[in-house]
Amino acid sequence: MFSYIIPFLVLLSIIVFIHEYGHYYFAKRYGVGVTAFSIGFGKELFGWTDKSGTRWKFSLIPLGGYVKFFGDHNIFSDYNREELRKKYSVEDQKKLFAFKPLYQRNLILFGGPLANFILAFIIFVCVFMFVGKDFTTPSIAEVQKDSPAEIYGLKKNDIIVEINDEKVNSILDVSKFIMLSNTEFIKFTVLRNDIEFKTKVKPNEIDTKDEFGNPIKKRIVGIQLTPYNDNIDHVKLGPAKATYFAIKEIYFISVKSLQYMWGLIQKIWGKGYGDINQLGGPIKIAQISGKVAEFGFLPFIMTMAYISISLGLVNLFPIPLLDGGHITLNTIEAIRGKEYNRKTIEISFRIGIAILGTLILFTTINDLKGLFSYVFLSNHPTLNQRS
Repeated sequence: MFSYIIPFLVLLSIIVFIHEYGHYYFAKRYGVGVTAFSIGFGKELFGWTDKSGTRWKFSLIPLGGYVKFFGDHNIFSDYNREELRKKYSVEDQKKLFAFKPLYQRNLILFGGPLANFILAFIIFVCVFMFVGKDFTTPSIAEVQKDSPAEIYGLKKNDIIVEINDEKVNSILDVSKFIMLSNTEFIKFTVLRNDIEFKTKVKPNEIDTKDEFGNPIKKRIVGIQLTPYNDNIDHVKLGPAKATYFAIKEIYFISVKSLQYMWGLIQKIWGKGYGDINQLGGPIKIAQISGKVAEFGFLPFIMTMAYISISLGLVNLFPIPLLDGGHITLNTIEAIRGKEYNRKTIEISFRIGIAILGTLILFTTINDLKGLFSYVFLSNHPTLNQRS
């Protein structure tokens, strides 16, 4: 487990730095004073102060970061404009976030998630241009007997062209689309003797464990794939195509993540599809980042891109305390044409704390269960082999 700490800290520090730099960039662009830029929380370990007075620092608890604006004393500072007017001179008020126009405040807030998407975009473009992208056409080599695939009409030598109305560009897309599906039936479009055939397959959900010992549900349809005509097609893309497929990948992951989260919410009420045991926090991210680092630099940076998208997406949720929550509050205030009173902000932030606290508690429980399973299986290798 401890071998995963360094890759985890590297991955998280880069993603957090990029996110916070997005806030910092737009804050400086619009003249907001920035007093601190921290990677981590708590006591400062080391740092330096630049010419503009910003303190750049690394702090003790490396599970996030923050940018502190001039005039920030607590989470209510941005909404106590009456107090700010009394406390700061007209000249100093020009450096306060709270007195900037709505579009500037929202862009500063949106800058963090935007930076996360840009990081993922740059990684995808570079990988597609310099390493390449797989375009191997998937053909069914075998359909398992009595499997969902056989029951619903898939056959050997079928060429898979679409899954859930998403075009299948490579053999790698098939398992990805099945894994990320969150509907009862998965729609398949195949070519059979040059004739298009459509069917819906209800996958089996099996209870299994990942390599860390965490319980997971795996969706299987019962097919084995092979490259069509044994032709493996891996191509280095030009800038235009790399850009297109990078944007497409970000869009796909974002949409599927939202659908998956919605499925988990429905699952709580007894409907929907998703495995709540898959939700995890820092320990799970550490496990994943450490494991992929063992496979080399490419899987590591691709994982960084996916986690960066997730961080950007989650921060846009309209939950008080998150970037999306602040954007929502700012926008509603502008529409109302009236400043919030302190009680309204307190209630909003308490709701946000309750939601985020519940999520943190749930993911921590999952993390600890997964950590226990990992340690147990590591000390009982024969049990690990039988599973």
